[in-house]
Amino acid sequence: MLRTHTCGELRIADCGKEVVLSGWVQKSRNLGSMNFIDLRDRYGITQIVCDDKTDKAVYELAKTLSREYVLQVKGTVRERSSKNTKIPTGEIEIEVKDITVLNPSKIPPFTIEDNTDGGDELRMKYRYLDLRRNCVKNNIELRHRLAMMIRNYMNAEHFLEIETPFLIRSTPEGARDFVVPSRMNPNQFYALPQSPQQYKQLLMVSGFDRYFQIVKCFRDEDLRADRQPEFTQIDCEMSFVEQEDVLQMFEGLIKHLFKQEKGLELGTFQRMTWNDAMKYYGSDKPDLRFDMKFVELNEELQGKDFKVFNDAELVVGICAKGCAEYTRKQLDELTDFVKRPQVGANGLVYIKYNNDGTFKSSVDKFYTQEDFEKVASKFSAEKGDLMLIMAGKAMKTRTSLCALRLEMGSRLGLRNPFDYSVLWITDFPLLEWNEEDNRFYAMHHPFTAPNPEDYPQLLETDPGKVRANAYDLVINGTEVGGGSIRIHDREMQLKMFETLGFTEESAKQQFGFLMQAFEYGAPPHGGIAFGFDRLCSIFAGADSIRDFIAFPKNNSGRDLMADAPNVISDEQLEELYLSLKPVNK
Repeated sequence: MLRTHTCGELRIADCGKEVVLSGWVQKSRNLGSMNFIDLRDRYGITQIVCDDKTDKAVYELAKTLSREYVLQVKGTVRERSSKNTKIPTGEIEIEVKDITVLNPSKIPPFTIEDNTDGGDELRMKYRYLDLRRNCVKNNIELRHRLAMMIRNYMNAEHFLEIETPFLIRSTPEGARDFVVPSRMNPNQFYALPQSPQQYKQLLMVSGFDRYFQIVKCFRDEDLRADRQPEFTQIDCEMSFVEQEDVLQMFEGLIKHLFKQEKGLELGTFQRMTWNDAMKYYGSDKPDLRFDMKFVELNEELQGKDFKVFNDAELVVGICAKGCAEYTRKQLDELTDFVKRPQVGANGLVYIKYNNDGTFKSSVDKFYTQEDFEKVASKFSAEKGDLMLIMAGKAMKTRTSLCALRLEMGSRLGLRNPFDYSVLWITDFPLLEWNEEDNRFYAMHHPFTAPNPEDYPQLLETDPGKVRANAYDLVINGTEVGGGSIRIHDREMQLKMFETLGFTEESAKQQFGFLMQAFEYGAPPHGGIAFGFDRLCSIFAGADSIRDFIAFPKNNSGRDLMADAPNVISDEQLEELYLSLKPVNK
């Protein structure tokens, strides 16, 4: 070993020990008669000292060392005269006897510190340097700890970790596939899995009644802060279960993670139907760290002379506590916010409930003080509150008001990333209608079972009203997991495919192996998949998943470090039968 200790483990009790450390130069400070080096590795930083007791050649070498040189240092642990209480090793230092340069380094393109001077693109290009920074390193260590906790929990609950294939067949449902050409099968392609969905169902048919996998998945879709082309799922499936069994099992997993990592005891998770989530929060992943529940106001505000409200399908608002003192400038900022293309509203109406008991509104001329009193009563508003109201088509208005609610929560400091609100969303619609294609699509995926109470409607005339036997887990307004009880009956699965517009032939062509498996005793089963990258970011209080992935892609899906994707040679293209040149075989 090139070291006896790490740079983070020596303490005052180690004084007098002869040690060997290896690591990178964080800083080097030459004070004339003394030279100090901060030596860093994954575990911490230890101060190295060269002074008048140091061999002259070693001292002269120390003066030449620059940032990120890789060193081996031999010396004696001694107590520091000027202690640093900010680091665990701050009471000691190493009196140097010898220094070996294991490898020199160019000056890095940005500082290897928490508050670096490198921008996102530069840090991604030199990701191997970025990973040396404590804040990024800590995220990767957090990811490792959570993965180990998950495996321990799942093992204790008798789950088997089983790997499923990465080269599978492409299916048209869901997001776009990444495809891989097959050299041995000309003009045929594999797809990279968007999830192991069908394979984990086949494992249930195989009798492996509890399966999990921390697995890479791939989706060729537009990217954002919480989305990457390749991401990691905690993929799970169970046999002989109903919805409640799955919820209890994985509520236990999340509680286990919070207890082990955060020391927090989470109570029973709240539950909310999809209909209520949309009605009261305008989102199927509501952030319940703060209130501002939607209040519908058609009865109170329609039938007057204000055409915008009279013509609207829905008039709905939120109450921002203590915000009646907002200035005109602040209210104009909110109006501009809701008019942004990402929000898509036409405007915003406000009603201030002043501290003297009067009301001031942007629609004063259409309504009386008595009208506003009725609105305030509906909100349970108090003096000093601000009511913000929107109107229009029901679904679009709710979605826009959701964006405003989240904006107000942020402005009022109500979205502390280290406060946690966890809930299950249930009773999703099984299907959603696409006007352009004039057909139904599965809201989750085509293997989701309908709610048993609604199944006859699927067979009859109103499939759009069927609820799914599905559930999502939401933490702080982020969907971190989703799953369902699966269809395990062949005839029901065929009916589902038929409802989605598949012919029997096309269903057999794409999913024949699964349908055939259902003929050999498929057990009732269900499961869930958690976004592992998202879960890590929530535990760290971060918005982006990038810093929890060792080598992420940018918003264009590019690996700036390795310059991928890239072109391949004509010879490779010919081997894969993708060349524009004619190929003889």
